[in-house]
Amino acid sequence: MSADKKITLNRTELIEEVAEQREKDRKIVLTNGCFDLFHVGHVRYLEGAKALGGFLVVGINSDRQVLALKGKGRPYMPEDERAELVAALRCVDAVTIFDEPTVEELIKTIRPDFHAKGTDYTTDTVPEREIVRAYGGQVAIVGDAKDHSSTELIAVVSKTKK
Repeated sequence: MSADKKITLNRTELIEEVAEQREKDRKIVLTNGCFDLFHVGHVRYLEGAKALGGFLVVGINSDRQVLALKGKGRPYMPEDERAELVAALRCVDAVTIFDEPTVEELIKTIRPDFHAKGTDYTTDTVPEREIVRAYGGQVAIVGDAKDHSSTELIAVVSKTKK
């Protein structure tokens, strides 16, 4: 994969790409989210993850998992479109869609050097912290204060329509 080409990779392609990046001595950074309605908090979160250095992989929750996490009527955008938007960002190197309820299997598969989460967590509250630490990876908290939320944005827009 060329440095300027960002694509959505299936699990097999992602494993191959991560191996190739490791051969180049690049650190692997993984972050994840729904990215249903993209906002500035997402940009700051992804830029913060990239600032850890290395090759940034973004795991996008599948449509099925967003529905399970966020409830009826979500996601607003289909997974392929959410992945395309995230992949278009300069700081993102690769995107993958995962259909498991949590990002744990993706972590176990690619074993990132850093697993980045947003500021709504601490390093001790990240649900996947023990999996990451078990193989020698690090958990990092990145982005700005959690002042932005797709759910809150939806609520504001809904109120103004009434």
